[in-house]
Parts: sequence; C-alpha cells; structure tokens
Amino acid sequence: MLKDTIFERLTALLDANNARYRVMEHATGGRSEEVAKIRGTLLGQGAKGLVCHVKRNGYRQYILAVLPADQQADLATLAKHVGGSRASLASPKEVSELTHCVFGAIPPFSFHPDLKLIADPLLFERYDELAFNAGSLERSIILNTEDYRHIAKPDLVTFRKTDN
Repeated sequence: MLKDTIFERLTALLDANNARYRVMEHATGGRSEEVAKIRGTLLGQGAKGLVCHVKRNGYRQYILAVLPADQQADLATLAKHVGGSRASLASPKEVSELTHCVFGAIPPFSFHPDLKLIADPLLFERYDELAFNAGSLERSIILNTEDYRHIAKPDLVTFRKTDN
C-alpha cells in the first residue's frame, strides 16, 4: 500500500509546482451531475478519469483516460491511438491496484508506472478550472486548468464520442 494517501500525494505534487487550487470537503455524490451541483461547478469542468485496458500485441496497456464529465468516451478510438485492437474499462480490482482509489474517486493524475495518462484536448478548451474527486468520494480539488496540463503532462488524444 502507498505510504501516503492519494490525497496527500496530490496536494504535495500541486504544492511543489505552485499550483492554483482549492480543496473542498463535501457529501458523497452519486453521478457527475450531482457532484458538480455539490461543488458549485459546471458539469463540463469535471475531469472524469476512466481506467481502461487496451489489448495490444499480446499484452495489456493500462490507460487513465481523462475527459470532461459532460462527455462520453469512445474506447475504440482510444485503443487505436495506442495501437491496440480494443479497449475496455478495467475491473474494480485493477482500478484499486493501479490507482489506490475506488470508481468515482480517481483523480486525473497517474502515480503508477504502468498507468499511461491520456487526456482529451476538450478538457483544456472551455474552463479555467477543473474539478475532480481527490482519491475520495467526499473530497474534491478544484485546480487551474493550465496548472493541471503543466503538472500532469498527459498525452492529448481526442477520444470523446462525437456526432458525425
């Protein structure tokens, strides 16, 4: 198990990089819409983290795919980006092992060497701040968007579903 909690690792990383953020303690929300209301943020400001695995050349590539909470992921596009044949959501056990978090509490940062961080560019185009659960369903961080991009350095891949 990690020596520090995910929240402690996050705040230490943000502090070390002089990030502009604030912490919010709140009641557990169910869906993204409910949590946005509790936080007082817009749904699209939510940074939704999905732990996926992509089958690729006989092995599994794990990805933390981050997109705005008002969008849906296109896992086939995600798989193609990393040269895989298909992608699917990781099991609760895999999520726990890779993030030390439960579904819904995964921050948009990877602290595991086998978990590749990918973000949809739309995350950086609409809002000055992003909001996300910080390793707990009862605690959120609201972070400056550019600070997130600078600190996390995710690979940018458009993988949200679009109407064609």
